[in-house]
Amino acid sequence: MQTHISFIIKTCFFHLRRIASIRRYLTHDACVKLVVSLIFSRLDYCNSLLAGLPASSIHGLQRVQNAAARLTLRKTRRDHITPLLRSLHWLPVNTRISYKLSTLVYKCLNDSAPEYLQSSLDLYTQPSDRPLRSAADPLRLHIPRSKLASAGQRAFPSAGPSVWNSLPLELRQSPSLDTFKSRLKTQFFP
Repeated sequence: MQTHISFIIKTCFFHLRRIASIRRYLTHDACVKLVVSLIFSRLDYCNSLLAGLPASSIHGLQRVQNAAARLTLRKTRRDHITPLLRSLHWLPVNTRISYKLSTLVYKCLNDSAPEYLQSSLDLYTQPSDRPLRSAADPLRLHIPRSKLASAGQRAFPSAGPSVWNSLPLELRQSPSLDTFKSRLKTQFFP
Protein backbone atom coordinates (compact mmCIF):
# COMPACT_ATOMS: atom_id res chain seq x y z
CA MET A 1 0.00 0.00 0.00
CA GLN A 2 2.88 2.34 0.78
CA THR A 3 4.31 2.00 -2.74
CA HIS A 4 0.91 2.94 -4.17
CA ILE A 5 0.72 6.03 -1.95
CA SER A 6 4.31 7.00 -2.83
CA PHE A 7 3.50 6.72 -6.54
CA ILE A 8 0.41 8.93 -6.14
CA ILE A 9 2.42 11.55 -4.24
CA LYS A 10 5.20 11.53 -6.84
CA THR A 11 2.76 11.87 -9.75
CA CYS A 12 0.74 14.63 -8.07
CA PHE A 13 3.80 16.72 -7.23
CA PHE A 14 4.98 16.33 -10.83
CA HIS A 15 1.67 17.75 -12.08
CA LEU A 16 1.72 20.50 -9.44
CA ARG A 17 5.15 21.62 -10.68
CA ARG A 18 3.81 21.69 -14.24
CA ILE A 19 0.80 23.77 -13.15
CA ALA A 20 3.06 26.08 -11.12
CA SER A 21 5.11 26.84 -14.23
CA ILE A 22 2.03 28.25 -16.00
CA ARG A 23 0.17 29.57 -12.93
CA ARG A 24 0.74 33.24 -13.76
CA TYR A 25 -1.19 32.80 -17.02
CA LEU A 26 -4.21 31.14 -15.39
CA THR A 27 -7.23 32.69 -13.76
CA HIS A 28 -8.30 31.45 -10.35
CA ASP A 29 -11.19 29.40 -11.76
CA ALA A 30 -9.03 27.84 -14.46
CA CYS A 31 -6.39 26.90 -11.90
CA VAL A 32 -9.01 25.29 -9.63
CA LYS A 33 -10.36 23.26 -12.55
CA LEU A 34 -6.86 22.18 -13.54
CA VAL A 35 -5.95 21.15 -10.00
CA VAL A 36 -9.21 19.27 -9.51
CA SER A 37 -8.86 17.41 -12.80
CA LEU A 38 -5.16 16.54 -12.50
CA ILE A 39 -4.58 16.24 -8.75
CA PHE A 40 -7.86 15.34 -7.08
CA SER A 41 -8.68 12.71 -9.66
CA ARG A 42 -5.56 10.89 -8.48
CA LEU A 43 -6.12 11.57 -4.77
CA ASP A 44 -9.72 10.35 -4.93
CA TYR A 45 -9.16 7.28 -7.09
CA CYS A 46 -9.94 4.27 -4.86
CA ASN A 47 -9.27 6.32 -1.76
CA SER A 48 -11.82 4.33 0.24
CA LEU A 49 -9.17 1.59 0.28
CA LEU A 50 -7.05 3.91 2.40
CA ALA A 51 -9.58 3.95 5.25
CA GLY A 52 -8.01 2.98 8.54
CA LEU A 53 -4.40 3.51 7.50
CA PRO A 54 -2.15 5.23 10.02
CA ALA A 55 -1.85 9.01 9.85
CA SER A 56 1.80 8.69 8.80
CA SER A 57 0.68 7.01 5.56
CA ILE A 58 -1.98 9.61 4.82
CA HIS A 59 0.29 12.55 5.68
CA GLY A 60 1.98 12.57 2.26
CA LEU A 61 -1.38 12.79 0.49
CA GLN A 62 -2.36 15.66 2.79
CA ARG A 63 0.88 17.44 1.84
CA VAL A 64 -0.13 17.16 -1.82
CA GLN A 65 -3.53 18.69 -1.10
CA ASN A 66 -1.96 21.48 0.97
CA ALA A 67 0.48 22.29 -1.84
CA ALA A 68 -2.40 22.33 -4.34
CA ALA A 69 -4.36 24.77 -2.17
CA ARG A 70 -1.37 27.07 -1.77
CA LEU A 71 -0.70 27.00 -5.50
CA THR A 72 -4.33 27.71 -6.35
CA LEU A 73 -4.62 30.65 -3.96
CA ARG A 74 -1.04 31.90 -4.52
CA LYS A 75 -0.08 31.61 -0.87
CA THR A 76 3.26 30.82 0.72
CA ARG A 77 4.24 27.90 2.94
CA ARG A 78 3.98 30.15 5.98
CA ASP A 79 0.25 30.68 5.57
CA HIS A 80 -1.98 28.47 7.70
CA ILE A 81 -3.62 25.79 5.57
CA THR A 82 -7.00 25.26 7.28
CA PRO A 83 -8.52 28.61 6.21
CA LEU A 84 -7.24 28.00 2.67
CA LEU A 85 -8.92 24.60 2.45
CA ARG A 86 -12.15 26.05 3.85
CA SER A 87 -12.16 28.91 1.35
CA LEU A 88 -11.82 26.37 -1.49
CA HIS A 89 -14.43 24.04 0.13
CA TRP A 90 -11.96 21.15 0.07
CA LEU A 91 -12.19 18.49 2.75
CA PRO A 92 -8.92 17.20 4.25
CA VAL A 93 -7.75 13.83 2.92
CA ASN A 94 -8.88 11.78 5.96
CA THR A 95 -12.30 13.37 5.79
CA ARG A 96 -12.47 12.84 2.01
CA ILE A 97 -11.88 9.14 2.62
CA SER A 98 -14.74 9.02 5.14
CA TYR A 99 -16.92 11.02 2.74
CA LYS A 100 -16.34 8.55 -0.10
CA LEU A 101 -16.86 5.56 2.18
CA SER A 102 -20.13 6.98 3.55
CA THR A 103 -21.37 7.73 0.05
CA LEU A 104 -20.58 4.19 -1.04
CA VAL A 105 -22.49 2.74 1.94
CA TYR A 106 -25.46 5.00 1.15
CA LYS A 107 -25.47 3.72 -2.43
CA CYS A 108 -25.33 0.12 -1.17
CA LEU A 109 -28.31 0.62 1.12
CA ASN A 110 -30.33 2.28 -1.66
CA ASP A 111 -29.62 -0.35 -4.34
CA SER A 112 -27.44 1.81 -6.57
CA ALA A 113 -24.13 0.04 -5.91
CA PRO A 114 -22.85 -3.27 -7.30
CA GLU A 115 -24.40 -6.42 -5.85
CA TYR A 116 -21.14 -7.72 -4.40
CA LEU A 117 -20.84 -4.59 -2.24
CA GLN A 118 -24.49 -4.66 -1.22
CA SER A 119 -24.18 -8.26 -0.07
CA SER A 120 -21.26 -7.37 2.21
CA LEU A 121 -23.42 -5.11 4.41
CA ASP A 122 -26.01 -6.34 6.91
CA LEU A 123 -28.47 -4.36 8.99
CA TYR A 124 -28.03 -4.76 12.72
CA THR A 125 -30.46 -7.15 14.40
CA GLN A 126 -30.96 -7.50 18.13
CA PRO A 127 -29.33 -10.59 19.59
CA SER A 128 -32.13 -11.16 22.11
CA ASP A 129 -35.63 -10.09 23.08
CA ARG A 130 -34.38 -7.42 25.47
CA PRO A 131 -35.18 -3.86 24.42
CA LEU A 132 -31.97 -2.03 23.54
CA ARG A 133 -31.29 1.58 22.61
CA SER A 134 -29.90 0.42 19.29
CA ALA A 135 -33.38 -0.83 18.33
CA ALA A 136 -34.45 2.78 17.79
CA ASP A 137 -31.93 3.06 14.94
CA PRO A 138 -33.36 1.27 11.88
CA LEU A 139 -30.32 2.06 9.68
CA ARG A 140 -27.66 0.73 12.03
CA LEU A 141 -25.29 -1.68 10.29
CA HIS A 142 -23.70 -4.78 11.76
CA ILE A 143 -19.91 -4.52 12.08
CA PRO A 144 -18.45 -8.00 11.55
CA ARG A 145 -15.60 -9.25 13.69
CA SER A 146 -12.36 -9.60 11.80
CA LYS A 147 -9.50 -11.99 12.45
CA LEU A 148 -6.86 -9.48 11.39
CA ALA A 149 -6.90 -6.33 13.48
CA SER A 150 -5.44 -3.97 10.90
CA ALA A 151 -6.30 -5.35 7.46
CA GLY A 152 -9.65 -6.80 8.52
CA GLN A 153 -10.86 -3.54 10.05
CA ARG A 154 -9.85 -1.61 6.93
CA ALA A 155 -11.91 -3.84 4.62
CA PHE A 156 -15.18 -2.40 3.31
CA PRO A 157 -17.51 -4.78 5.23
CA SER A 158 -15.97 -3.52 8.48
CA ALA A 159 -14.86 0.05 7.73
CA GLY A 160 -18.06 1.03 5.91
CA PRO A 161 -20.45 0.19 8.75
CA SER A 162 -18.24 1.79 11.40
CA VAL A 163 -18.15 5.10 9.49
CA TRP A 164 -21.87 4.81 8.66
CA ASN A 165 -22.92 4.12 12.27
CA SER A 166 -21.01 7.18 13.46
CA LEU A 167 -23.17 9.49 11.31
CA PRO A 168 -26.31 11.09 12.80
CA LEU A 169 -29.58 9.28 12.07
CA GLU A 170 -31.20 12.23 10.29
CA LEU A 171 -28.25 12.36 7.90
CA ARG A 172 -28.48 8.62 7.16
CA GLN A 173 -32.21 8.99 6.44
CA SER A 174 -31.64 11.46 3.58
CA PRO A 175 -34.16 10.95 0.75
CA SER A 176 -31.73 11.21 -2.18
CA LEU A 177 -28.04 10.83 -2.91
CA ASP A 178 -27.59 14.54 -3.69
CA THR A 179 -29.24 15.51 -0.41
CA PHE A 180 -27.09 13.00 1.44
CA LYS A 181 -23.89 14.33 -0.14
CA SER A 182 -24.68 17.96 0.65
CA ARG A 183 -25.65 17.16 4.25
CA LEU A 184 -22.58 14.98 4.66
CA LYS A 185 -20.25 17.70 3.43
CA THR A 186 -21.95 20.14 5.82
CA GLN A 187 -21.48 17.61 8.63
CA PHE A 188 -17.79 17.18 7.87
CA PHE A 189 -17.01 20.90 7.67
CA PRO A 190 -16.33 22.17 11.21
